Amino acid sequence: MFTGLVEEVGTVKGVRPHDGGFLLSVRCQKVLEDMRPGDSISVNGACLTVVEVERDGLSAHVSFETGNRTNLGYVRPGDRLNLERALRPDSRLGGHLVTGHVDAMGKVSELRRRGEYREICFRCPREVLDYLVPKGSVAVNGVSLTVNEVYEDGFSVVLIPHTLGETNLSGLEVGDAVNLEADILGKYVFRYMERKEAGASPGESEDVRLWEKLERGGFLS
Repeated sequence: MFTGLVEEVGTVKGVRPHDGGFLLSVRCQKVLEDMRPGDSISVNGACLTVVEVERDGLSAHVSFETGNRTNLGYVRPGDRLNLERALRPDSRLGGHLVTGHVDAMGKVSELRRRGEYREICFRCPREVLDYLVPKGSVAVNGVSLTVNEVYEDGFSVVLIPHTLGETNLSGLEVGDAVNLEADILGKYVFRYMERKEAGASPGESEDVRLWEKLERGGFLS
């Protein structure tokens, strides 16, 4: 689990085929603190398992499936990637809960400059769009952002100077592919409402029982 608060922007050192996928090597420093092989790391919003830790970077396996479903399948040496270590139980949750399981890729459709701020519009598939609401949360390349507006075929966000300076979103151009993950809470609410409208019995599903309990006043009621 992650927060969507990028700790460091790493640089791709190399990409080489490995057992049906590829080994991704990233030059970085900050996230190497306490990092060990087997640890999870968010790379552009995709949760990967670290297999090698060196003085100047790390390497992680990217499966064939992950390469197809995320923009990691397009990376080349020199590309910049957003990095975040897994959330610790005693960490502050400054962004929102991000699983690192990318729902789909979107594409930059428009860029608008607003002084020091930048508004970016994305086109995205229904599997992401259905869960988005204005002022709700979304992860773009692993960055926790607030949805500005929702359209029929996409959404927009407004980036503050700090986000532009600390992530790779500052380098986005029209047509670029981005990894998208919708807010997990929105997914549960959507799933519950879908089943409720279909007339599902509360006893038919764990997620329905959970949300029925929340409606009655929470876990302690």
